[in-house]
Amino acid sequence: MNKTQGLVNRIIPFSSVDGPGNRLVIFLQGCNMNCINCHNPHTIGVCNFCGLCTLKCPTKAIEIYSGEPPWINFDQSLCLNCDLCLQVCPVYSNPRSRWMEIDEAVKIIQQKADFLSGITVSGGEATLQIEFVRELFVAIKDDAQLSRLTTFIDTNGTAPIYKWESLLPVLDGAMVDLKALDVGAHQSLTGRVNELILETISFLHQEGKLYEVRLLIIPDYNSSEEQIEQTVEYLSQICPQTRIRLIPYRQHGVRSEADHLQQPDEELMERIKVRFFNGGFGDTVIT
Repeated sequence: MNKTQGLVNRIIPFSSVDGPGNRLVIFLQGCNMNCINCHNPHTIGVCNFCGLCTLKCPTKAIEIYSGEPPWINFDQSLCLNCDLCLQVCPVYSNPRSRWMEIDEAVKIIQQKADFLSGITVSGGEATLQIEFVRELFVAIKDDAQLSRLTTFIDTNGTAPIYKWESLLPVLDGAMVDLKALDVGAHQSLTGRVNELILETISFLHQEGKLYEVRLLIIPDYNSSEEQIEQTVEYLSQICPQTRIRLIPYRQHGVRSEADHLQQPDEELMERIKVRFFNGGFGDTVIT
């Protein structure tokens, strides 16, 4: 039995937007970026057991137990899905996240396997729990019922290359987010530079594991003609003809820090799509 554990935020049994075909998606808790535009801010932090969520929960569905280490008991039957616990958390965590062993994750996948094309591990940032991801993919490849499923990862690309090398034997594809090619714009949006991300994109392309590059389009940050031109030219050098997914920024679900960000209109998105298409990226989609 494999006792390797991962801190799981949630599992979506069926998704058509997280890789090719119909996929089960496992979202892991914890991220090493703090993007102001994050649509899943409750996946960023890891609980520090401050107890604020227990005080605000109207049905007392959350309890914190002291110990080494401390742990949270979450009673789904009492939850009203009011999300007050998420709104008050000072570290952008989710008290409903829980530790899950590989064997339990595999059993969940087995129950849905007949309807799936593959498995995607997302986040948060999945590579922060690289051992869990690797062991899960190994278990899938070694299981007679599951071995046909493709194993994908959705990542911000900040893992060092040695981590990707450890994952290559059991990885079928990766979807990498590139918030901006311009270093200043990237740092403004995420709090980090993008050097490792560009290395990751290049490395995964060379290894035949890069499924797509995801570009979130935010006016006044990464959408100018000059920035798009530079991005097309740069990506054509390190990952020519790869799949490009253009994602228009949407204000729904983001934190108050992102109130000043604007949504791109359809005309802008279409212009950017045409530019990528003309730059050799024939498989460019807007979602």
